[in-house]
Amino acid sequence: MKAVIMAGGKGTRIASVNAEVPKPMIAIHGKPVLQYQIECLAGQGITDIVLVIGYLGNIIEEYFEDGGAFGVQISYIREESPLGTAGALYYLRNNIFEDFLLMNGDSIFSVDMKRFQDAHLRNEGLVTILTHPNNHPYDSGIIIADKDGVVTKWLTKEETRKWYRNRVNAGLHMISPKLLERFEILAKRDLDRDVLKPLIAERNLYIYDSPEYIRDMGTPDRFYEVAEDICAGVIDDRNLSHKQKAVFLDRDGTINKYVGFLADIGDFELSDGVSEAIKLLNRQGYLVLVVTNQPVIARGEITVDELNEIHNKMETLLGNDGAYVDDIFYCPHHPAKGFKGERSEYKVECACRKPQPGMLLEAAEKYNIDLGQSWMIGDSLSDIEAGRNAGCRAVHIGRDQVAGVPTYATLLDCVEYILHK
Repeated sequence: MKAVIMAGGKGTRIASVNAEVPKPMIAIHGKPVLQYQIECLAGQGITDIVLVIGYLGNIIEEYFEDGGAFGVQISYIREESPLGTAGALYYLRNNIFEDFLLMNGDSIFSVDMKRFQDAHLRNEGLVTILTHPNNHPYDSGIIIADKDGVVTKWLTKEETRKWYRNRVNAGLHMISPKLLERFEILAKRDLDRDVLKPLIAERNLYIYDSPEYIRDMGTPDRFYEVAEDICAGVIDDRNLSHKQKAVFLDRDGTINKYVGFLADIGDFELSDGVSEAIKLLNRQGYLVLVVTNQPVIARGEITVDELNEIHNKMETLLGNDGAYVDDIFYCPHHPAKGFKGERSEYKVECACRKPQPGMLLEAAEKYNIDLGQSWMIGDSLSDIEAGRNAGCRAVHIGRDQVAGVPTYATLLDCVEYILHK
């Protein structure tokens, strides 16, 4: 597979770090950002690389030359005048005949590209965008997709939005060569506005959602965050080719204030200290996964769409505080019958309703999780038993003690216990 890296940016917002080189050549711990990218690709067997260069491109070309010193083969597209973030793809229309990877040159990442490529090929669409949660969704473009992963809406950071799922365009794309047939003339083009967004109406744009490490370094603050993460060694650990560690969180009474069977979005309110606790887990490299029984679906008290909107509110509130969850798993079943408006298709015994471990096992399969190195936090005995049944360690949140399980009053206390074990 060929990789195309757009490396022509000036880096105006990050000029205070280094304005003497193009943005992809800004060094972190003595190594240019672009070198981190190339090494990540080479480590996964992606060695045929095209660099699109423009502003101070000679610095990039002189550093990498033909790529031989880095175990890759590099060719260059030199923009004589700026062509936007996609115009240079015109030059590839007669040179690429298989699906390829397109990425921005200003991010640090560690992504299992084989998983990404496989998902794209299954979609059979023109483009698959890698999306992920981040700690600043409020100033990021949000991608909305249906249950099949087809993009239905793309919200820019300037657009008004209330509650949304924290799923951000990560700047990595798998692209079919058929897309290049649309580049009939050489012209300045914006990748998002002119190329990708028109595919929404065609249902030809998909997402691949991943919790792996991807950080743009477009601002000084984010640059220094990435530098810290490199020192901490958390970047490669988040690649899904490696076993992951996770903290599974119950929802009601753990993340949000307990109000009984929550059916009204207006009743959802984060508990004190929850955002800070989840931020600690995010920074320490744990996957943060919500596993929640939601019998209100089976009882007919809310719809799946209404439940999703409650979860969107949860993700928005957390994102506003700089925290995020990596995924949400819920059980809609409830075997007891006799409720007005109940939905018979959900009135079944299942393997996902806690204390059964089904949701945790599903997450472990999806994200290559080492359950023995993972934790379950919840406020009920069924939460603790679900964790134990899955092979996790457990921490109880609440006032009452559970035999053999540490108990703390707040989620923040529980997380600090885990991080000091």
